[in-house]
Amino acid sequence: MADTKPQLLEDKNKPEVEDELAGSEAPLLEHLTELRKRLIRSAIVIVVLLVVCFIFAGQIFDILLNPYRSLYSDPGEMELIYTAPQEFFFTQLNLAFFGSIFIGFPYLATQVYGFVAPGLYKHERRALVPYLIATPVFFMLGAAMVYFLVLPMALNFFAGMQTDEIKLLAKVSEYLGLAMTLILAFGVCFQLPVVLTLLAQIELVNVEMLKKGRRYAIVGIIAAAAFITPPDPISQIGLALPMYGLYELAILSVRLIERRRAQARSDEDGAESSVES
Repeated sequence: MADTKPQLLEDKNKPEVEDELAGSEAPLLEHLTELRKRLIRSAIVIVVLLVVCFIFAGQIFDILLNPYRSLYSDPGEMELIYTAPQEFFFTQLNLAFFGSIFIGFPYLATQVYGFVAPGLYKHERRALVPYLIATPVFFMLGAAMVYFLVLPMALNFFAGMQTDEIKLLAKVSEYLGLAMTLILAFGVCFQLPVVLTLLAQIELVNVEMLKKGRRYAIVGIIAAAAFITPPDPISQIGLALPMYGLYELAILSVRLIERRRAQARSDEDGAESSVES
């Protein structure tokens, strides 16, 4: 009989917990149906954006060409070539796909959140919303850094290797491939503080763990920068230094989360002690 009271209290508290996850215990078929709907919606949006971006591929090309254009004091001297009849057409398709992913990224992130949210507790859903906003913001910061700083510096580095006999005459597909790869790589790498802070929210990492892993993080950052960027010091340093700064920013963010969590626990303990007294 002594064990029945705690069991009864536990059973009374169960409905409150289950209410927070209402709808999350849907059958597997319903989850698959919901996933299919969201994938179809995302695909439709990407295809529509792909068509629109292909129509405006020339304007996207002009925007991405500005860092290369800065190499020349007279824009009329600038030349880009393509060496196969179909090359520029497929380059425009790549531009359109890049533009559709870049513009449609917030919608794709919203669809992912909409699929995952029903399986989360209410406090977890509330905690996830700021990261849903921070993800495109940090992606844009990484893209802006490439566009205004890293790519012009890298191009000046490469152009400085010209001689009287050897001149830079870039292929349009290779230049745009370089620009789009760097933009996407920096945008993804700039998610580092978002990912680490989110892991701290679910208590998978903490400040001490990040501090102890700092030396390994530096090695990993250098390796990632060497693998992702072209083999020149400008691009590699341009990615490695901001990533390390973002790692330190993540440590500060995790420390704030731990302080808020400790404060919330102390408030709860204080409330419980006052009720008991």
